[in-house]
Amino acid sequence: MVDVLLGLQWGDEGKGKIVDYFAGRYDVIARFQGGPNAGHTLYVNGQKVVLRTIPSGVFHDKTINLIGNGVVLDPVAFKKESEDIAALGIDLTKNLFIAEKTHIIVPTHRALDKASEISKGHDKIGSTLKGIGPAYMDKTGRNGLRVGDVISADFETLYEKLKQKHLQMLSQYNVEGLEADIEAWEKEFFEAVPFLKKMNIVSGEYFLNEKLKAGKKVLAEGAQGSMLDVDFGTYPFVTSSNTISAGVCTGLGIAPQWIKEVIGVTKAYCTRVGSGPFPTELHDATGENLRAAGHEFGAVTGRPRRCGWIDLVALNYTCMLSGVTQLVMTKSDVLDEFDEVLACTAYEINGRQTKQLPFQLNGLEVKPVWETFKGWSEKTATCKQFNELPSEMKTFVEAVDNYLGVPVKYVSNGPGRDQILER
Repeated sequence: MVDVLLGLQWGDEGKGKIVDYFAGRYDVIARFQGGPNAGHTLYVNGQKVVLRTIPSGVFHDKTINLIGNGVVLDPVAFKKESEDIAALGIDLTKNLFIAEKTHIIVPTHRALDKASEISKGHDKIGSTLKGIGPAYMDKTGRNGLRVGDVISADFETLYEKLKQKHLQMLSQYNVEGLEADIEAWEKEFFEAVPFLKKMNIVSGEYFLNEKLKAGKKVLAEGAQGSMLDVDFGTYPFVTSSNTISAGVCTGLGIAPQWIKEVIGVTKAYCTRVGSGPFPTELHDATGENLRAAGHEFGAVTGRPRRCGWIDLVALNYTCMLSGVTQLVMTKSDVLDEFDEVLACTAYEINGRQTKQLPFQLNGLEVKPVWETFKGWSEKTATCKQFNELPSEMKTFVEAVDNYLGVPVKYVSNGPGRDQILER
């Protein structure tokens, strides 16, 4: 069967560590969507490692890892990431495979991303400028290049055709310096393509289905978060792919009946990077304290994350969309320092309370309805069992459990591999 692990908020929920924790129980870890804007942070032998495209199971000797066709891959970022992992003694030629239908981010995708974002002015989406959106646009526009194309004899011809199309589009923007950017990015790109060609490029759908028929256990690893889903997130401030569990089938080429458990990951509070609505955001000292205590800065971009209390309305929505069967609550120890902890249980919009997300949050004045919990004001990072946690923290966890109707089965109380408490 296939179990799915995905984020339930706006990304940055700590999925990398959780995948790493579960990885030893699975034969295959497969990324099913997203691009190198994902930053899955793990601590391996005390050393911080940030994975962008490569699945979080690569540090387990007996685990096979697959980059699925729903991912968009930047050969330059992939090469650098691979070299960083190789420096830790990991041989990716043995346990990493790439689906041939995975789309490629080319230098002019990055230029289009940059030009588009600059042109939006104050209406910026908050793009990471890595070319991900334009790559997905070419995918749906049936113009894209795929990993399987790099081993084709006419790859450079295909590349040049796509580049010329992009240059025509770029001529509509009045952005200086793009020519120099493209020239520099192209140099790196064509140095990285031969590296990509040496990797294990496979028919991802056949590869994975053969594993399943052989009785292998698969964990599908999501990137970003459910509230960034292109269909169901806070549009237009979303990513360019389907981040909910439905994306597993199209992103890996497997049928729905293979999916068993859906493991949702949520922080004990809430964060967001970039633009877009955030109903529980705190613009005060409490928000600053959350950011400082949680070290809330983007793993890839370094951007400060916006911080707020946990949003149970949004969590209930994303649990519903993905059919979440169990929850992992991360960074619970960050709340150790607070005298009280809040949770949003409803939205007040135009004087009316609702527990449903409206058609569009952007532009609405949303007033959170809060439930307040007593803080525990003691360090929990050293706890080894769930029962060792302060009663106030257990009350908070149980309240989340009851509101969502989905069990919180794991609580992470620190960044270390061993700091996960099973409930």
